[in-house]
Amino acid sequence: MEERVEYMEKGDFIKLQFDTYTEDGKLVETTDEKKAKDNGIYDEHSSYKPIVTILGSGRLLKDLEEDIQKANVGEEKEIVLPPEKAFGVRDSNSVKVSSYREVERALIEEEKRAGRSGKDVFPEPGKMVRIGGKYGKIMTVTAGRVVVDFNHPLAGKSIKYSYKVLEKIEGEQNKVAAIIEINFSRDSDKFKIETGEELTITIPDSAKIDDSWPLAKFAIVGAIREYVANKTVIFKEIFEKRVEEKKEEEKASEPKEEAKSTS
Repeated sequence: MEERVEYMEKGDFIKLQFDTYTEDGKLVETTDEKKAKDNGIYDEHSSYKPIVTILGSGRLLKDLEEDIQKANVGEEKEIVLPPEKAFGVRDSNSVKVSSYREVERALIEEEKRAGRSGKDVFPEPGKMVRIGGKYGKIMTVTAGRVVVDFNHPLAGKSIKYSYKVLEKIEGEQNKVAAIIEINFSRDSDKFKIETGEELTITIPDSAKIDDSWPLAKFAIVGAIREYVANKTVIFKEIFEKRVEEKKEEEKASEPKEEAKSTS
């Protein structure tokens, strides 16, 4: 009897592991930390683990998503995309000249968004910078001017994806957790989710002080209503009662327990 194949559909939540290669076989992105280290592309600020995504949400390349929809959970697959279906052809008009101060300010803001101090950050060739909502690579730095290439780093190249769908995520609570991870990866496992007629999400302390949380919150609500359920969403912040330590003089005035001797 022929085994029945059940393809995935748009709107499905999945957990995906993948490796991305250029046409010359160079590994440029991976969800595997060991592979990243072995191939010299490890970044201490990146997270190496399978990603969660929603098919049809536009987070992945269109042709890659369509290929994934034909995959089974646990099946290893490969797809090669030409430049026009991957990250586009190179465009000379996407190479721009910006002022040193503008680029420096953008780098500092990006560092702060990542929860770092932003100190001792300055433009230098090879760094990525976000200006006007677009990411670019700094090519040259001269007196007062910085040349930034806003072409995608993989523009003009054929790309091979080797991937495996590890699981199809089911259940309202698990899907909400996936949406949080997609939109706010910092301490996403520390959010507490309670489902019912209303959806209550208790946020961790790290989100309370993160500048990116207000925007992420609205994105999370939108995705929940589009892909999970049209419910009232309540975000809860809890500030625990502070337990004050006794002052030294109070401790000193407390009667000391006499030591018991044994004979």
